[in-house]
Amino acid sequence: MLPVFRKEINGFFSSPVAYVIMVVFLTAVGLMLWVFPDTSLLDYGYADLGVFFNLTPYVMLFLIPAITMRSIAEEVRAGTIEWLLTKPLTRWQLVLAKFGANWLVVVLLLLPTLLYYYSVYQLGNPVGNLDSASVFGSYVGLLLLGGVFVAVGLFASSINENQVVAFVVGVFLCFLLYVGISSVADLSFWGTLSYPLTWLALDEQYQALGRGLIDSRNVIYLLSVITVFLVLTEWRMTALTR
Repeated sequence: MLPVFRKEINGFFSSPVAYVIMVVFLTAVGLMLWVFPDTSLLDYGYADLGVFFNLTPYVMLFLIPAITMRSIAEEVRAGTIEWLLTKPLTRWQLVLAKFGANWLVVVLLLLPTLLYYYSVYQLGNPVGNLDSASVFGSYVGLLLLGGVFVAVGLFASSINENQVVAFVVGVFLCFLLYVGISSVADLSFWGTLSYPLTWLALDEQYQALGRGLIDSRNVIYLLSVITVFLVLTEWRMTALTR
């Protein structure tokens, strides 16, 4: 399992695409946070990272499927998936190794953004005038949301050996889970079912964690969604290796 984990990490960082993705992510978030007038913190007049945590999921929604699109699709296209499974390695170990490696990449993407927290912390008047509990909860939410997007992206990568198809399907599923469910729940004909349907939306779970209180129900739900998509990925790999 560990060799597959290392292979996945090395494969990602040995490609120039990895650095392009990291630069695009940090540049896009940085521009939205400090430069663009509609979202710039410098124009707000008070220290708050709400803009960063509101916009980052939408950037991740596109970038994470770009990270995961090759994970399984490339193995299938190159014919190495069967070779991997001839090793003393179960399908579950292979799925978990790939999931862990891609999730670690997401963590590494988010680590430099702690500089934004430090900058806003120092810009507060007085210094430190920032809701750190809310920031901590939002980072926990981002990590879990990133895990969901990784699991969804792996499932999309297992559907088709074409990486472009895997990317498009991954973005669509992530968008549907993050935005689509809550948008559908807003339709008037749901009546009393609107609230439970809204609760199932990823954006609702993420925003709940961003309020500064880590509720186990939100954490368990997001971990459950990760598990469901990993199960689906393992099922797809069973079909691929028959």
